[in-house]
Amino acid sequence: MSREKTIEIMDTTLRDGEQTSGVSFLPSEKLQIAKLLLEELKVDRIEVASARVSEGELEGVKRITNWAEEKGYLDSIEVLGFVDTPKSVDWMVEAGAKVMNLLTKGSLNHLTHQLKKTPEVHFAEIEKCIAYANQHDIEVNVYLEDWSNGMRNSRDYAMSMIQFLSQLPVKRIMLPDTLGLLCPDEVKEFMELICTEFPDVHFDFHAHNDYDLSVANVLHAVNTGAKGIHTTVNGLGERAGNAPLESIVAVIKDFTSFHLNVNENKIYRISKLIEQFSGLRIPANKPVVGENVFTQTAGVHADGDNKKNLYFSDLLPERFGRTRKYALGKTSGKANISKNLEELGISLEPDELTKVTQKIIELGDKKERVTTEDLPYIISDVLQNNSIQKDIVIDGYHMVHSKGLKPSVQLRMKIFSNYYEQNASGDGQYDSFMKALKKIYKGLDMELPKLTDFQISIPPGGKTDAFVECVITWDLSGRIFKTKGLDSDQTIAAMKATEKMLNIIEQIKNSNKTEKKNPYGNEYSPITW
Repeated sequence: MSREKTIEIMDTTLRDGEQTSGVSFLPSEKLQIAKLLLEELKVDRIEVASARVSEGELEGVKRITNWAEEKGYLDSIEVLGFVDTPKSVDWMVEAGAKVMNLLTKGSLNHLTHQLKKTPEVHFAEIEKCIAYANQHDIEVNVYLEDWSNGMRNSRDYAMSMIQFLSQLPVKRIMLPDTLGLLCPDEVKEFMELICTEFPDVHFDFHAHNDYDLSVANVLHAVNTGAKGIHTTVNGLGERAGNAPLESIVAVIKDFTSFHLNVNENKIYRISKLIEQFSGLRIPANKPVVGENVFTQTAGVHADGDNKKNLYFSDLLPERFGRTRKYALGKTSGKANISKNLEELGISLEPDELTKVTQKIIELGDKKERVTTEDLPYIISDVLQNNSIQKDIVIDGYHMVHSKGLKPSVQLRMKIFSNYYEQNASGDGQYDSFMKALKKIYKGLDMELPKLTDFQISIPPGGKTDAFVECVITWDLSGRIFKTKGLDSDQTIAAMKATEKMLNIIEQIKNSNKTEKKNPYGNEYSPITW
């Protein structure tokens, strides 16, 4: 697709984005965000503050303008100012800013009921403010606040305002859908009318997302003449937020012939930084930057990707500094799991892969989340189970754990072809289980090894909710060995490790019958099963 004109991106994360409830950036955070937006992401302009808000805001703007002047970005730093000559302009002079985004009234309703002024008075005050700014070498863009309502309900006023501004030294006229109330058809109608009437004026469009239409409205705005678009990273902003930068960049690049200067490969990095600084988590399904948006869950999709990338689109994760992932859960197929194994550099035999797949599906049926980091644990558990002959099985149990009462368990064991039941209470659920088991084995005149160490762990990073791993060390008459159990419940994981131990000691007994020489040698090293 050949690219025509360039659409300017003005990011207002540091000004309008900070109006999100509960969000306030430190001056040092604002500087870091400004650097990333201009130097790495390469947006065209950034709006960094509102004039006269606080001393902290003044300090933050000074830091940004000092850096920007040194790096040659000062003309890209914009500050929201008010029709309050000379206050906002003087504040900007002190802050070192050179571009003012002057907030004016774009609807007669706002002008009449909020400012209680006539259009003539408002226009005269605007002209005075712009002249004063120019005297101090400050360039002026003008916001028409509530422009969308103005076009709906007082169109003559809105058009007369634009006519008036077009005759003044104003670089850009900025058209905000302040309440996010427009639909795409209205944006198209209003922008076509204005851009046809004033073809030489640079218009910015500023969308809000109250109806979840900000991206669609931006698309219509650029297609009908807007030369600049306002965004915020992660769609920050009051109420439902502003047009999200990440989605706007993707949509303009993929659905129009316009050029953007934005380096989209850096979008994810700055998105995560804003998430950290703002304290607002990015929804997992948020387009472009959400955790799940480049994750295939269904096994058929992973299989299709293996066969000529059948489920790929132009919205490739690599464009945004991300990678495609394949989720593990109840809808996972072997293709999903194989993709994750490739990432870990692990190769399994077909029968082993089948068993690992079944284990993951079982976890998914329990609504457990399995991650790539969990796979080595699952593989280890599956392979160990394959290597142990299961003559002894925990056939059933009922556990009771109540406040003020000792935990108790009723246990049924299948030992070869016979069933045995016992109940016991103890200091914990696993202790109760072991006491019931010892009763069964004592009745059979069978010896149990001594438990010498007990460890519970989860996969590195601690992000899984799928399972815990229990590793128990046993001492059977000087023979040291370990067993592992894997389950979402740590008591059950310990019971599974114990079940493995019971079958291993049967194997040890059988090996002693057939081998006169001790297979473990004279010194016993821990062996893990």
